[in-house]
Amino acid sequence: MTFPLPAPMRRALDLAAEAASAGEVPVGAVVTKGDTVIAEARNAMRGSVDPTAHAEMVAIRAAAAALGQPRLDGCTLWVTLEPCAMCAAAIAISRIGDLRFAAEDPKGGGVVHGPRIFAQPTCHHRPDVLGGIGEAEAAEQLRRFFAVRR
Repeated sequence: MTFPLPAPMRRALDLAAEAASAGEVPVGAVVTKGDTVIAEARNAMRGSVDPTAHAEMVAIRAAAAALGQPRLDGCTLWVTLEPCAMCAAAIAISRIGDLRFAAEDPKGGGVVHGPRIFAQPTCHHRPDVLGGIGEAEAAEQLRRFFAVRR
């Protein structure tokens, strides 16, 4: 049985496709509060010449600015790839309540792989995490993107 993707993940996947078209690694992110989209972003490292311009980081910054506060309590981050350690730490610091991601990242992930940031005793906030939402499409976007470059 196939279920339709939640609208924020659908939008994140569309943003990831935009990133790929711009030559960026195809990752998209959307921050919601309830049913309201607060911010959205795609990877922008190359275009902005900023190594921290991961989709999650850009979306978190935009959400904090939109809400006028550094804490994103009650917000959900929807992202097409398991966040890296940097992004996972930012998720914890910003107090995002829920993390929903599509594809796991065994090489660079920081949530269910690698350093597992939320499992560390020094992590003071742990969002509710659910992966695998839209995983097949996100993984295919990444495969296509890197196939051309390898």
